[in-house]
This record gives sequence, C-alpha cells and structure tokens, in this order.
Amino acid sequence: MLVYPNVTPKWLHAVAVLLSAILACVPGSAFAAKDWSGEVLYFVLLDRFADGDSGNNFKVQRGNPGGYHGGDIKGLTQQLDELSDLGVTALWINPVQKQMPNPMYAQAPAKLGIPEFQHFGFHGYWIEDFEAMEPHFGSVADLKQLVDEAHKRGIKVLLDVVYNHSGYNSKYNERRTSDGVSWMRTAEGNCEVDAIKCRVGGLPDFKTEIPEVREYLLQANIRLAKQTGLDGFRLDTYKHVETYFWLEHRKRTRAEVSQDFFLLAEYWGGTASSLDPFFARDEVDSGFDFSFKGSCESFANGRGRSIAFGSYLGKRHSIRKGYQVAHYMSTHDEPMALANLGGDKAKFRLCAAVQMTSIGIPVIYYGEEVGRGGSEWPTNRNDMPWGDREVYPGHGVARDESLRDFYKALLRLRQQHPALTRGSYTLLSTPQEKLVAYQRTDLDSGDQVILVANRDPDVVQADYPAPEAWIGKPVIDAISGAPVQVEGGRIKLDMAPVSVRILTTPTRKLVP
Repeated sequence: MLVYPNVTPKWLHAVAVLLSAILACVPGSAFAAKDWSGEVLYFVLLDRFADGDSGNNFKVQRGNPGGYHGGDIKGLTQQLDELSDLGVTALWINPVQKQMPNPMYAQAPAKLGIPEFQHFGFHGYWIEDFEAMEPHFGSVADLKQLVDEAHKRGIKVLLDVVYNHSGYNSKYNERRTSDGVSWMRTAEGNCEVDAIKCRVGGLPDFKTEIPEVREYLLQANIRLAKQTGLDGFRLDTYKHVETYFWLEHRKRTRAEVSQDFFLLAEYWGGTASSLDPFFARDEVDSGFDFSFKGSCESFANGRGRSIAFGSYLGKRHSIRKGYQVAHYMSTHDEPMALANLGGDKAKFRLCAAVQMTSIGIPVIYYGEEVGRGGSEWPTNRNDMPWGDREVYPGHGVARDESLRDFYKALLRLRQQHPALTRGSYTLLSTPQEKLVAYQRTDLDSGDQVILVANRDPDVVQADYPAPEAWIGKPVIDAISGAPVQVEGGRIKLDMAPVSVRILTTPTRKLVP
C-alpha cells in the first residue's frame, strides 16, 4: 500500500499528471483488464425492480416517489432469467450499504404535478454505514447468491460504490482522526472551481487525502467484493476524488480481489477523449460516454444534419486500445429517452438500434426495453413494468413486449457479429443525404454489418455499394429476416419513415 502525508499531496498529483503524459504516448496498454467490449450492461435500481422478500418491506410507501417501494436483491435474483433471455451479459446494481434512516424533503418540477415528497435513500447513494447492508435491499448472503446465480447464467455483476461522500447527517460527520481532524469537509465549496473539495449536492464529503479515511473506505468496499465474488465496481462521482486515490484503488482491487476486476467510472460529461487521461494512467477500464444519449435523441428528433451524426459515431472510435466507453439512452440522473423523443417508439427503436451497433458497452436502464414510462427526476426512477405477472412493485404496469422482442433481436445480433463489438467504422452516407448509413467491419473474422437509419417522416431511397464479400451472396435485414435487393453490386432500399435496417449476409454460422 502507498503511504501519503496527512495533507493534500500536491507533489503526488504532479507525479500522476507526469505519468499520464508519458503513458499517453503509448499506443495501447498492457494493463487493461479482461475485454468487456462484447458485454451488454443492464442497470437496476433494486428497490424499483422486483420484491422477493416481503419480510424487509418495513416503511414501504409505493405511492411516494421518494419512498421505498419494496424491491430487493432476492427479487432481482428471482428475475435473472428475464435478463438472460433478453441477452444481457452484465448487471450493474446500485450501492447496497446501509442508508440514512430519515428522509430529506424534495420538490419535483412543477410541470410533473408532484407535490413535496419525502425522499429516502432507496437509490443507495446516501450511505449511513459502509460496513453494514441496507435491510431494505438484503444481506451479504443475498448479494453473494445474486452473484452466484448470475454467473450460472453467464452474467457478470458490477456493484455501484461510493467513495466521495456519505449520506446527509451521517455518523461520519462526528468521526475524527487520532489528532482531532474531522473526516468530513464542512465548507460547501464550489464544484466548478474545485471538484475535489466541494460537497456534491450538499452531501458530506470525505477527506480522502487522509490515509485513515482512505483506508476505511477502501477496506469496506473491497471486503464486500471479496465476500460476494463481484466482477467489478461502477465508481460513483469519479471526478470528485483524487487521481492518487484511484491509482491506489486500482492496485488494491487487482491485488486483493482479481487481476480482471473491472472498473467503470462515472465521470460526469465523459467522452472518449476526456476519459483518455484516466485510461492512460490505467485508473479504470471504462467510463460512461455522456455524449451518446443527447446526440442520438437530437438526430432522431430531426435536429442537425444527418452527416454530422454519422461523423460523430465515427469519432467515438478514438478510444485507447484495451479500454471502453459505456453508452446509454436513459439513466437515473437524466430524463428517460422515450420521453425526450415525445413517446415516439419508432424514434426510440432507431436509437436503440444505433446504440447496439455502435462501439462501446451498451447500457440498458431497467425497463426501457419494455417501454417503461417516466420522464425527468423523480419519474425516471419509477417501478419496473411487469404487466400481469405477479411481480411487485410494478405488477399491473403495462409493458411493451414487441419492443422487448426488438431489443432481444438486437442483443442476439450483437452477440453473433464481432463486427459490432470490435469492428472498424465506415460512414457510407453523404452530406446530401437525409439518411445515416455506416458499415462495421471485423478484419479478423471478415464479418461485416451495415446499418441504415431514416429519421425522415417520408420514404427515402437508399443506394450504397455492397461490401465486395457480399457480391453474389444473399443479403438480409437481420431484424426482420427479409431479403435485401442487391443490383450491380449496390444495395438498394426504400426506407420507410422513421425506420432502421440492419443488413448482414447469413453465410457465417451464427450463435443460436
């Protein structure tokens, strides 16, 4: 373990920056963990997903948008076949440590018509005790069983962990070092000026520059990973913790859990380029690409030139070798994509298809694959729809099974075609076109896939050169299975209004 002085080590930060500059000159990294480029990640807020243990439903308030609704780890474990059948290969769950017992009071946007409500830590980010489990979620044994059962289905599990802050009014506000220094910052700070020494959302901020504080937090989270067999962490509020902390964290997780322990950073506003310094220092394996959601929504809603969106998708390939970005359509911190698209499921399907055929780790936010409703906070954290199935808290909430079938086909396609996970990108459409069309090519296998997307409200004709390897072979729309016309070495399509086609040749043996 590295040892640091009991003050902010500016010298160490300078060393980390220098190391970053040196590593940035290296074309690839020998340090990155096992490749996750082929994974599809599914994010679950436990309390909103499925209730598997009625014995922990104390103080459940399903009518309160900020209250506990009864979902738990056992409930998620019971529904793993739902995710396996969908094609999910990795699972991300919210923090599970004990939450602050008392609520805060919150006011939703007036346009949502929700009055002031009691806001509890049902989401997991207001931790009261890092060494205990939140009873609403379950026990350490429950978490281990979830991981074990997920692994039986070929699903990896990431746990969301918090190092930056505790819950409001937590016991850590009273904690002191042996020489009387508080563990927490008392000054509010300005996150735009100093991202490290500010209190995000007014939450008590740990002084992770103090060795005792740092060691406590590292031990608490790493111990839980070792106890339960987790495959990795999703790292909350990444930009609000120092580089030297993350370097030690990387060293410790590899030494104490696994060399392949996967780390996914929530660096707010992150893109392939802005995340690169962290990849260069090998602090993490992946980070969220915050640009994808808004870019695809804008394209589908008719804003900007189609060629600009196609070029943007190509630029996303500028990722350091061995590292990934994770791109999403909806999250618990942003409005639901379907709402931003005006509830238009044709537009939503278009974006889902682009997401699943783009480089990076696609993230599905629970329930969006069945058309879960909701818009901005707090309705973006509503219950998983289960329709007529006797699963609570979302029993009776309508779900779109045809949309789920579309997602299922996309995930199967992604699994079957290495071009979609590791292939190069070639933009086929031109500046004069209304369409976006691109080709993904994997040189190792020879696999090729073409996507054509029409956001226009009218039928638009597509005419593109077919890959040379496709000449004389049948070409199909991989979603519908319908044959595609190829004339004179060119692919010709009449693209229906607001539609997407994914083209392949069924000559390779596909995974069943």
